Amino acid sequence: MRTITAQEVKQLLADKQQLHLIDVREADEVATGIIPGAQNIPLSLLEFRMHELDKSQEFIIVCRSGARSGRAAEFLDYQGFHVSNMTGGMLAWEGEVE
Repeated sequence: MRTITAQEVKQLLADKQQLHLIDVREADEVATGIIPGAQNIPLSLLEFRMHELDKSQEFIIVCRSGARSGRAAEFLDYQGFHVSNMTGGMLAWEGEVE
């Protein structure tokens, strides 16, 4: 499974790269802040909502610390998606949140 650091994600966003970020935290966690442009699909619903995702795109999976997003990335990878896990999760994020 591929990984990407929070700093690398921040730099890609600063460089105006179009990223497809999936935040797998629960709604109450996302209420504390989400990376601008990220889509929230809680891990508990990912299996049921993965049809919303385009397999031709690359996704960066985010959670609080990197553990849940790691599980989500493994699951999506197994389903044929191109994914990277953002290591350290939102605890490592130093960029803007909305």
